[in-house]
Amino acid sequence: MDAELLELARQFESAQQAKSSIRLSERNVVELVQKLHELHIIDFDLLHTVSGKEYITPEQLRHEMVLEIKKLGRVSLIDLADITGVDLYHVENQAQRVVSDDPSGLMLIQGEIISHSYWDSVAEEINERLQECSQIALAEIAANLNVGSELVASMLEARLGTLVKGRLEGGQLYTPAYVTRVSAMVRGAARGVTVPTNLSFLWGTLQQLLQAMDGAGGVATESSFFQSLFNGLAKEGEILGSLRAGVHWTPTVFATAQRECVDSFFSQNSFISYDTLQKLGISQPVHFLQSRYAEGIPLVTAFAHPSMIEMLDAAVEDAIDRSSWIDSLSVLPTSFGSQDASKILSHCNSVQSALKGNKGMILGDSYVFSNGFIKDVYDRMEKELDVFRLSGSSGVILSDDFHLVMEAKIRTDSSRSGEVNEKKKKKGKSSGARTEILLDDEEIIPLKSKKNQRKGKEASLVLSDTKKGAKKDLARTQEDDLNIPSDDWIMQKILTLIPDFEEQADLAGLEDPQTILGPLANYMRPMLISSLKEKRKTLFTENAGKMKHLLDNLQKKLDEAFLNMQLYEKALDLFEDDQSTSAVLHRHLLRTMAASIGDMLFHNLDMHNKLKNGINVEESPNSESIMLGSAERTALAKSFPGSLSKKALAVVEALEGKRVEAFMTSLRELAEESGLHLKKLDKKLERTLLHSYRKDLTAQVSAETDPVLLLPKVVSLLYIQVRNKALQAPGRAISVAVSRLKVGPSATF
Repeated sequence: MDAELLELARQFESAQQAKSSIRLSERNVVELVQKLHELHIIDFDLLHTVSGKEYITPEQLRHEMVLEIKKLGRVSLIDLADITGVDLYHVENQAQRVVSDDPSGLMLIQGEIISHSYWDSVAEEINERLQECSQIALAEIAANLNVGSELVASMLEARLGTLVKGRLEGGQLYTPAYVTRVSAMVRGAARGVTVPTNLSFLWGTLQQLLQAMDGAGGVATESSFFQSLFNGLAKEGEILGSLRAGVHWTPTVFATAQRECVDSFFSQNSFISYDTLQKLGISQPVHFLQSRYAEGIPLVTAFAHPSMIEMLDAAVEDAIDRSSWIDSLSVLPTSFGSQDASKILSHCNSVQSALKGNKGMILGDSYVFSNGFIKDVYDRMEKELDVFRLSGSSGVILSDDFHLVMEAKIRTDSSRSGEVNEKKKKKGKSSGARTEILLDDEEIIPLKSKKNQRKGKEASLVLSDTKKGAKKDLARTQEDDLNIPSDDWIMQKILTLIPDFEEQADLAGLEDPQTILGPLANYMRPMLISSLKEKRKTLFTENAGKMKHLLDNLQKKLDEAFLNMQLYEKALDLFEDDQSTSAVLHRHLLRTMAASIGDMLFHNLDMHNKLKNGINVEESPNSESIMLGSAERTALAKSFPGSLSKKALAVVEALEGKRVEAFMTSLRELAEESGLHLKKLDKKLERTLLHSYRKDLTAQVSAETDPVLLLPKVVSLLYIQVRNKALQAPGRAISVAVSRLKVGPSATF
């Protein structure tokens, strides 16, 4: 056997030393290899080297790569390409095969193939350094190894407790001794906490303490390391308490004291407010209390024991039996609010039975009134309504109601028109009797007719508006509807009738008793208003006859006065060319006849409204003689409702003006708004009125002995005879009026 081997070696050596007679060029060799591939004689892959002078099989390349990895432990693919002389592309392809063939021993990371033996040696080095420094940051290790921190962490986690004696936490590697040391610090700090604490603050304190102990060279300990140690200690039962949201720690000693405090207060007072629990650090007081006291009742601001319901239930039952009332807040603790009272009343059996049996009611949130008490107050308030109706009524005449009363009257207006002449003959004497002399701008002397004659010397001076002033203040705040009692009026009357409300308010510490009276007044006001309207409706029906009679008389007086006013207005046309005299005559007529008509109309409309509102008034037989001041007219006009008030104010403004036409226009509008009808003066009525007026003046001239009073009557009589006009002239316009007369042969007296 050895001889054969030696022979073969000799032949091989001689073959190598023998010189070939045929030499192939590199090109021929390449072509030859390609031909062999084409003929499938060479049936395996061949890879060119970088130099292009050698071929290598993939198996050989992988073999050389594995040898290099075993030798170095960690080698980059670029270095392998340089070592093997093969292009990087082929090295990368074969690297995947190499790692997949040995997945437990090799890994391909970031263009490097690293063996597990390499990591073992690195772990041993890290362990040696860790034992020297007590802690090492993973970031530092990763920077030294030029790899990622995640790779280092995964490598170390697999070797902790074996090659590496330490604990990995929060990016730091610690020795067991250091972990024990810090764990003891965490245990001591946690046991020293007796109130709810945010652990982040506690970890910050421990970090400062460790830095002070380790000096400037110490590595900062992460909060996650403290938290991990804390969680382990809590799990093992070495520290007692509850952890919420991961960082809010409540020690057991605090929770125990908290529960004892709540139990003590609740057992002594039968209630506890949610604010109290908030101050004790209980963030969800309702849930906390319901879990401890299943029988308790959660209110809006407090938690009550059923015994408090029993106490309030007894007080409410007593108040209802006595036909009285009770403020539940006076029985409940002072910290309870009205909403708490309302909710706790809903649990009282006496309240529920009273509501079902119609024996009582809850007003507001906390007031319980018996029906007997409310009925008594209501009956007494109804009596007060009679006083309110009589004294508080504003005298407003509602145009809508006015038209209702006028309907029957308006139907008969057409039949009355045929009797005008006869009525004017009977009443012409009195209607034309208000001839007056304006001695100056401030005084007016009225002259009386035969129908209502008085002694001339007893005639009183009628002071002008500037001298009389406003003797009566009739200005009132008025609703557009019926005069309705306000809440304030009702509360004031209830307080007057039942002074106990004010005493109760003082006991409850309320500055204003309206807090108690408000709910009762709000409940009673609709009933009182309904009662008031019913009474007014009844009284309106009862007074309908009086109102109709009043309106009939007003229509008659207004017909007579307005026809006379039109008659006097025609005489003003004679002086339109003399502005100064015309202004004096217009002003005189406005102050005398026009003012009388306006005052009569205002007075009668006011009386009508009082009758409509249930106020008994006696009709004045001489309403045409009533004289009002400017302020009184304005107050009455403002008291009228809606558009009627605007029309009345226009009349007042016209009386203060300078033209009779403006007054006549505003008077027509007011009468139309009130449902009254104003007759227009025609030729026939004018002749009748002038004839009656002439006879009246003739009689007055014959009977008059005072020259001062005689002159204006004579002038008026002459104007009827000469001009066929009824002139009303004041004293200072007499001379102008006389100068314009042209007396003919027929002017006899």
